[in-house]
Amino acid sequence: MPKREIVGVITRAGADKTRRVEMQRLVKHPVYGKYIRRNTVCHAHDEANESNVGDTVEIIESRPLSKLKRWKLVRVIKKGAVVEGGITEGEDADS
Repeated sequence: MPKREIVGVITRAGADKTRRVEMQRLVKHPVYGKYIRRNTVCHAHDEANESNVGDTVEIIESRPLSKLKRWKLVRVIKKGAVVEGGITEGEDADS
């Protein structure tokens, strides 16, 4: 069976060689019919620590690497925009 490959955005990169990747999807509400945004979170293994917060990455399913990690980083599709001071766009400068 082929392994799943998905594209998501890195939301956390604090731990060594581990990245938290989020994928957004739209789900139709069963009663009202409105579309609701839902996030799926995966923890991925980044051997070379090449990715950072805000990057769009491609990950592939793998064997269990730790308690939460079941994915491996394949490649960085697009680097996240970093503004001066090391803060990515969309974050507050106060926090």
